[in-house]
Amino acid sequence: MTDIIEEILNELPSEAKVSDTYFEGANIIVYTSSKDFFLNNGEIIRKVVQKIKKRVELRPDPSLCMGLEKAEKEIRKLAPKDAKVTEVIFDPQRSVVIIEAEKPGSMIGKQGEILREIKKKTLWVPIIKRTPIIKSQIIENIRSVLYQNNDYRKKFLNKVGHRIYDGYSKGKKEEWIKVGMLGAGRQVGRSCILVQTPESNVLLDCGINPGIDAGPGSYPILDAPEFKLSDLDAVILSHAHMDHCGFIPFLYKMGFRGPVYATEPTRDISALSSLDAIGVSFKQAKKNLFDIQDVKEMVKHTITLGWEEVTDITPDIRMTFYNSGHILGSSMTHLNIGNGAHNFMYTADMKYLDTRVLNAAHTRFPRLETVMIESTYGNKESVLGSREKAEEDLVEIIEKTRKNKGKTLIPVLGVGRAQELLLVLEAAMREGRIKKMPIYVQGMVWDITAIHTAYPDFLNKDLRRLIYHKDENPFLSDVFKKVASRKEQEQIMEDSSPCIILATAGMLNAGASLEYFKKMADNPKNSLVMVTYQAQGTMGRRIQDGERKIIFTDNGKATEVEIKMGIHIITDFTGHAGRNELMKFIKDLSPRPKKVIVQHGESSRCLDLASSLHKAYRMETTCPKNLESIRLR
Repeated sequence: MTDIIEEILNELPSEAKVSDTYFEGANIIVYTSSKDFFLNNGEIIRKVVQKIKKRVELRPDPSLCMGLEKAEKEIRKLAPKDAKVTEVIFDPQRSVVIIEAEKPGSMIGKQGEILREIKKKTLWVPIIKRTPIIKSQIIENIRSVLYQNNDYRKKFLNKVGHRIYDGYSKGKKEEWIKVGMLGAGRQVGRSCILVQTPESNVLLDCGINPGIDAGPGSYPILDAPEFKLSDLDAVILSHAHMDHCGFIPFLYKMGFRGPVYATEPTRDISALSSLDAIGVSFKQAKKNLFDIQDVKEMVKHTITLGWEEVTDITPDIRMTFYNSGHILGSSMTHLNIGNGAHNFMYTADMKYLDTRVLNAAHTRFPRLETVMIESTYGNKESVLGSREKAEEDLVEIIEKTRKNKGKTLIPVLGVGRAQELLLVLEAAMREGRIKKMPIYVQGMVWDITAIHTAYPDFLNKDLRRLIYHKDENPFLSDVFKKVASRKEQEQIMEDSSPCIILATAGMLNAGASLEYFKKMADNPKNSLVMVTYQAQGTMGRRIQDGERKIIFTDNGKATEVEIKMGIHIITDFTGHAGRNELMKFIKDLSPRPKKVIVQHGESSRCLDLASSLHKAYRMETTCPKNLESIRLR
């Protein structure tokens, strides 16, 4: 028995009738065989939590729970009609019932009254999930994987808990904290940061370089002497762009069986992005890094957290996610290391500005000594214009292209800017600024938009309100047309009518956007609008840098295409913070950090931002290269 379990049991009265104790990650689960204690224990458990400063949850012993069939009938009887319950799924080993409903608030009831009634009548612990308004196959598949592996998940989470609570080494060790760059050091791509202490080895992100097609520089430098997969305790995933998540399934292919910490949207979107990468490789007759089973392993081992939810992840690291404002579910990671010895915050990709989809990045923390910040647009020349001007420019390009009877292609990352643009275009058509025409959506964009409707708590308050009221949900507008097949894509190209096409990938390095581009590039009536960062080595970057003749190879046959379509670059829609936002973010941080580590930017931009922060705020700054390490303590 671990010390912490013994401490909890000593605090509980004999009438608690504890039948079992279990860890679910950092959460401590106590099972009781007393119906009365389960229903009337609130004050006792609260006191235990206050004393030990850990999360403790009381559940009924499975023997107390009502039979499954009878319990489901009772739950559906108690559910208000407007809640619209779609699924009732039981997890008998954990005494938990998951209730999926279109309106979770109605299912919970005022001050949780319906949940209390379900517990009282059925003796199951209810967990409410939102049914996506737009059907999402990926969410259904992920929930299915989790439900089918309940037994494995229970054992896995218990093992994680034992690592956290049994893991303190005996005897006093020297306290030290080291941060090593295994990727994204003075570059954009393959983000991978190793945080090490005497007790822990944790990765912050583990992505690929989308600008390089295999070979050196494509993947994190995991053959560095300081990294051993067998010693890795956990991966913390900031968000679901491939340069941050794209290598994680490969870790499971190589035998890693530890946890990935992420928000629910990040888990779902990273799984979808990984599956999409497998599909793209198959279409290009290339061998992918990992297969579907490795993605399933990643999902099985992911522990999801909400923003500002504090949890222990190793014996000496406590973690909290905060909104980063970049894409749905994207998070900054705050690490409290060594029981307060040092407080480190990794921004990952961030946006310090309210957008149509998200609120600006969080700036208030309990304690903060060191910040690691991105610098994608960190140099003095990367001052972004206003969102209002960017929207006006986009509307003008689309309307001009329409009048020329052309089509507008907007290559997008599946998550983030795509949803921002859908809202911009929907509003412009509703307000009459753009003449109504079809907006074709292809690639992951549609699926990820569905995920947005499943997790409105991660969106800004205005959009959240619209999604809660189904009749006003802008994502359900009839101007959006899902493109589900190659045949439909060809029909769009054969049709001479003006339209707008949003398709992945955002850097024109693969996917539907590249196929559209090949067919549209030689027509001067058409327009290409680039709205995302274009990494070095990608097709998008080559076009952005002025290349106007491109050689494509299909089935071994080379074809040269001359680009005659209009090329437009609007960087102000980016989900990254511009130069002024980055400077203001550091200025507004509370408390102000003593040290800033600059990464995730081309070398000149990292150096420029580091120098400017040092001069402006008189703080220590550094921008390490890959394979360099920094000792924080």
